[in-house]
Amino acid sequence: MNLHKTFIIVAIVCGVVGIVLGLANNIEHAGPFFIGFFLFLAIGFRKYQILKGYSYSLIIFSAVTLALYYPSNFVVFNGFKLSNLIIPLIQIIMFGMGSSMSIKDFIGVIKSPKGVGIGVMCQITIMPILGLVLANLSGFPPEIAAGLILIGCSPSGLASNVMSYLANANLALSITITTVSTLLAPFLTPLLMQVLAGAFVEIDMMAMMWGIVKMVIFPIGAGLIFNKVFKNKVKWINEIMPLISMFGIAVIIVIITAAGRDSLLSMGLLLILLVFIHNALGYLLGYWAGRIFRLSERDCRTLSFEVGMQNGGLASGIAKEMGKIATLGLAAGVFGPLMNITGSALASYWHRNVPNNKTSSNLE
Repeated sequence: MNLHKTFIIVAIVCGVVGIVLGLANNIEHAGPFFIGFFLFLAIGFRKYQILKGYSYSLIIFSAVTLALYYPSNFVVFNGFKLSNLIIPLIQIIMFGMGSSMSIKDFIGVIKSPKGVGIGVMCQITIMPILGLVLANLSGFPPEIAAGLILIGCSPSGLASNVMSYLANANLALSITITTVSTLLAPFLTPLLMQVLAGAFVEIDMMAMMWGIVKMVIFPIGAGLIFNKVFKNKVKWINEIMPLISMFGIAVIIVIITAAGRDSLLSMGLLLILLVFIHNALGYLLGYWAGRIFRLSERDCRTLSFEVGMQNGGLASGIAKEMGKIATLGLAAGVFGPLMNITGSALASYWHRNVPNNKTSSNLE
C-alpha cells in the first residue's frame, strides 16, 4: 500500500477514536488522537497535488490542538515567557519579506496606480469596518471583541501572495499591494484602532506606531539592504526564509492559543464563526470591489485575497506589545489557521478555472 495512503488511514483511525472518546465524555483523553489526526493527514496529503496545499494548515491545527490540551508547555519554559518570542519571530518574518524584495517592486505603484490604489483602499476600509460590526455584535468582553477590529486593521501578509499565485491571479499586483499596505501599517493601523476600537480598549497611538515600526519598517529595511548588498550571493536565503516564516507563524499561533486557552474554550465556536464570517466577507467584498471598478478577473481575484487575508502575526505582535496577548491577540490566533484553510480552498477552485482575459493593471 502507498505510504501516504497509510498515513491517511491512520489519521482517520485517530479521528474516529478521538470522536468516540469525546462522545463517551472522555474528551480530556482524546487530545493525542486529534493531534495525530491532523498531523498524519497533513503528511498523507503531501502526495496528492490537489490536497498538498492543505498540509501546512493541518499542521497548524495539529499544533493548536497540542496547545489546547497541554497549554502549560507553551506559556513558560524554565522561567522564560514564551510570548517574548513573538516579536523577534515577526521581525525575522519581515526581514525575510524585505530580503525577497528590491526597489523594482516599488515601481509597480507607478506602473499600476489604479489596481494598487483600489487594493490598498479596500484593504484599509472593508476589513476594519467589518471588524467593528462583528465586535459590536459579538457580545464578547471588550478586549477580545477589539481583537476582531485589530485583525481587520492589520495589513495583508505573505499568505495572500502565495494564494494569488496558486489562483492564477495577478501575483505582481498582490506583492505590490502587500508591500504598500505593510509599509503604511505603522501609521494607519494605530489610527484605525484609535477611531474604531477606542471604545473597547485603551489605545496609545504613539506606542503602537513605534511598536509596528520596530516590527515592520526596521526588519524590512534591513532585508532590502541585505538583498542589495548580497544579491545573487546567498540565494539560499530566499529558499529557506519561506520555511522559517511558516515555522515562525506556527509558533506564534501556538503561543497565543496556549495563553488564551481558557477564553478560547469558553467562546471558541462563536469566535471561530465570527472570524470565518470576517474572512469570507473579505474575500467576497474584495472581489466585487474589483468588479465594480472594472478590473480584470485576475485583478479581482488578487483583491479578494489581499482584502480577505490579513497579517495575523503582526496583529499578534501588536497585542503582545500592548500586554494583551491572551485577549486582544485571540482573534488573530484563530484568523491565521482559518484563513489558510479557506484561502487554500478558494485558490484551488480558481486554479481550475483559468481566466481568459489579461490583467487591466499591466502589472506583470
